[in-house]
Amino acid sequence: MAPIRTRLAAVAVALLAGGCASVSPDGGVGEVQALSRERVQGAPVQLATGPSAASREAIVALLAKPLSMDAAVQVALLNNPGLHAALATLGISDADRAQAGRLANPHFSLGRMVEGDKVEIERALGFNLMALLTLPWRAQWAGQQTELAKLQAAQEVVRLAADTRKAWIMAVAAQQSAAYMRDVKDAAEAGAELARRMARVGNLSRLNQAREQSFQAEATAQLARSEQAVVAGREHLTRLMGVWGAQTAFTLPQRLPDLPASARMLTDVEAQAIRQRLDVRSAAREAVFVGDSLGVQRATGFINALDLKVVRNTTFDNASGERETLRGAELELPLPIFDWGQARNARAQAVYGQAVARVRDVGVRARSEAREAYHAYRTAYDLARHYRDEVVPLRKFINDEVLLRYNGMISSIFELLADARTNVAAVNASLEAQRDFWLADTDLHTTLSGTSPGALTRMQASSPAGAEPKGH
Repeated sequence: MAPIRTRLAAVAVALLAGGCASVSPDGGVGEVQALSRERVQGAPVQLATGPSAASREAIVALLAKPLSMDAAVQVALLNNPGLHAALATLGISDADRAQAGRLANPHFSLGRMVEGDKVEIERALGFNLMALLTLPWRAQWAGQQTELAKLQAAQEVVRLAADTRKAWIMAVAAQQSAAYMRDVKDAAEAGAELARRMARVGNLSRLNQAREQSFQAEATAQLARSEQAVVAGREHLTRLMGVWGAQTAFTLPQRLPDLPASARMLTDVEAQAIRQRLDVRSAAREAVFVGDSLGVQRATGFINALDLKVVRNTTFDNASGERETLRGAELELPLPIFDWGQARNARAQAVYGQAVARVRDVGVRARSEAREAYHAYRTAYDLARHYRDEVVPLRKFINDEVLLRYNGMISSIFELLADARTNVAAVNASLEAQRDFWLADTDLHTTLSGTSPGALTRMQASSPAGAEPKGH
């Protein structure tokens, strides 16, 4: 008898502990913040579940200065409505966990029946015995679902931070390119005006004048596209940061950060991705949780309900004045005649197979994305450094030499203008290479330590023919 009493006492303690389950004070946001702290590149992680006086003051302080990349990420993490919705979903999951860990309320029934001079009062107190027996499992399962929800919310934090960084890079690069194209347009207008005057006095053919006017027209169109890219880039960044009204007048730096002195040398990108990525961890835990549930599913496959009632019936005979009381208990359970639970067991087995397959799929994708992201990062760095150290200096040297020849009256003004047009392609390609490096750097960090970045940023083909306004 002693072992049985010990087991019953342990079950009672577990049930009482489950009945005291409560909602987390912060809804699990603190754990999400800890999970994402090392995976958000650069910026400190401070999350808010909604607008507050403290978050508004922090946002105002961040937007008052020229907005750095890390500052933009901080504003987005504090103010993005989509992230607030994801954290609210986490709060819902935490509330479901607390609810699943609580005892179900008993139900009381009262009946009064009359037969002639006899009155029968029936009282019954019922308990869902199956719910009591499966309470520890249900509490564990709900807790596991909350753990998965935390991992999902942390992925949303990492993904929002990466998207905000990339939006900031695109916005600053577009602003820098537009500033350069304004200078190109001014130079093209000066060249076209010079060609018009020379053609008027007969020192230039109409064909050469048309070529200069064509370059001016192309430069004007290119500037319009660049200015539209500035607006689109700022608005995308604005949406991610969740700002509106006067807050949209934030100031961006005039240029992108310089390239680092050297590229990162990584030899274990696949192992790092498997070890640190949140989506890999989430898929693996989900498979374990589903596997744990298979035993309970098999045990309750054909008996999925069990009710226990304590009954007290009292009968009054008004004619004789006698009273009779009956006490007893009722046990109600379904008979497994038509449904033995085979379909439910098969479904549970299929769900487990699905979870295991998803682990393999996420693992394969993580390894492949890690290799691709690191290769893109190294290629982007090499290209950006090549333009910075080779192409742009060479174009500057050529331009200086042509200018010297023009000053020495060895070359004409139109050779100088033609060389300036060629410089447009080199400078634009250099700006795009610098932008692509910082985008690839963000993708690499997200791929290795956070989650899948989706479609990795593709480096745009930067060729002189495609980057400069068409001119001859």
